[in-house]
Amino acid sequence: MLYAVFMSSVLPPFPQPQEPFETPQLLDVGPAPEEPCLRADAARNRARLLEAAARLIAEHGVAGVTMEAVAAAAEVGKGTVFRRFGDRTGLLMALLDHSSRQLQADFLGGPPPLGPGAPPVERLRAFGVAVLYRAAEQLDLQLAAQPEPTRRYGNPPMQALRTHVTMLLRRIQPEADCELLAHTLLAYLDPALVHHLTRQCGMPMERLEAGWIDLVARITRTDPPR
Repeated sequence: MLYAVFMSSVLPPFPQPQEPFETPQLLDVGPAPEEPCLRADAARNRARLLEAAARLIAEHGVAGVTMEAVAAAAEVGKGTVFRRFGDRTGLLMALLDHSSRQLQADFLGGPPPLGPGAPPVERLRAFGVAVLYRAAEQLDLQLAAQPEPTRRYGNPPMQALRTHVTMLLRRIQPEADCELLAHTLLAYLDPALVHHLTRQCGMPMERLEAGWIDLVARITRTDPPR
């Protein structure tokens, strides 16, 4: 099973149109509030730079993504890349932001079991599987762009995932401390842990997927699927 089962692509084409979200919407995972709305030409340049960065990752891995390389691939000056993203981490975070928007669209308005229409425990299982395979497929990018510890849990994409898991848990176990349980579940999906288990310990993704299903069953006190 691959994350592509739940998403149309790992890094979808740029720019991405707005997807219809169900109500209530989760946290916006877009640019920081202080960033002004982009002019049409600036938005096109930003999309062009992100497309170039995505091509470099596909061809050379994350190590091949430098500000100079992206500028050359997009046929713009290096200063343009720095003005748009600030530094290399900002560029990588922008790539992840795009992927995070697609994931959010999938679990808010996509087909079940990841999207609405399935029982909450089935949605929770599907959510974890989708995030696991997304982490595996984008592992180098996610590790390179991971915020520092003091910002890791407060960044908008993580808040959006935590809010979604908390909402599902409240429908399954309303008497539990669902916010803390959400942190526990998301810790299992952390890219650094996925890297350790798959690349350093040699565990197959199928084992991590089975472990997630078992963890959900134990935390929610439900029977695992047969």
